[in-house]
Amino acid sequence: MKRREALALWVALARAYETVASASDEHAAEHGLTPTEFGVLEALHHIGPMRLCDLQEKVLVSSGGMTFVVDRLEGRGLVSRREDPADRRARLAELTDEGARLIGRIFPEHAERIEAATTGLSSADRRAAIRLLRKLDQEGDA
Repeated sequence: MKRREALALWVALARAYETVASASDEHAAEHGLTPTEFGVLEALHHIGPMRLCDLQEKVLVSSGGMTFVVDRLEGRGLVSRREDPADRRARLAELTDEGARLIGRIFPEHAERIEAATTGLSSADRRAAIRLLRKLDQEGDA
């Protein structure tokens, strides 16, 4: 029975993820961004300049993938790189003025799309799901 429940949970998680990810990915694409590019802009918008290795962990991509994404965003004038004053071996990524304007303009609608994709859950259900999924994530780290 435990195995059947675990498999049913996996299917439910995968389907729920696909529902929300589709809404997110479609919105990013409407603005000419890949999901990872949007994730980089969003992280820099909310956190500020970040070392590339820290940004890589936030966005969940490989080191080479992060370099590629930041190169693309830099080429579009949305992100710049600079030396980390605390560690000259490291590089910081930060939003340019154009990047800050873009993500500042599109993020509120993005948040609305995510909210709409999760309307099947009440506010209390969302809080419970967050708590349970974080518990699952912590158990996976053990």
